[in-house]
Amino acid sequence: MWLLKTEPTDYSYDELEEEGRTRWDGVSNPAALKNIRAMKAGDRAFLYHTGKEKAAVGVVEIVSEAYPDPEAKDPRRVVVDVEPRGRLGRPVTLGEMKALPAFEGSPLVRQGRLSVVPLTADQWKTIEEWSRA
Repeated sequence: MWLLKTEPTDYSYDELEEEGRTRWDGVSNPAALKNIRAMKAGDRAFLYHTGKEKAAVGVVEIVSEAYPDPEAKDPRRVVVDVEPRGRLGRPVTLGEMKALPAFEGSPLVRQGRLSVVPLTADQWKTIEEWSRA
């Protein structure tokens, strides 16, 4: 389970829904690339809008294993393909997540600039529950 961050002015959940599938690229941070390499087809992720929103807004499915980024000249850069699986009932904000015990010590709150964040089962369940509140 993962959380993928994107600036919605660069790429939003709306755009993903319109396209139906996209390559998750543009990641250069070594820790984020390590997380992408750990992804498996069938994994789920929350799509998180950064910037003014700072909230998880939808669910995506990882539909490919990690593979070399065909656009990058750096062989260390990898990507995965993702497809939308539905919007959350309501966005769950970073402020809400930070206030929850499940996120204490999470890379989401400790490493704010990390664009691909692993989530525990408890964190996933918590975001799902809060999105229905």
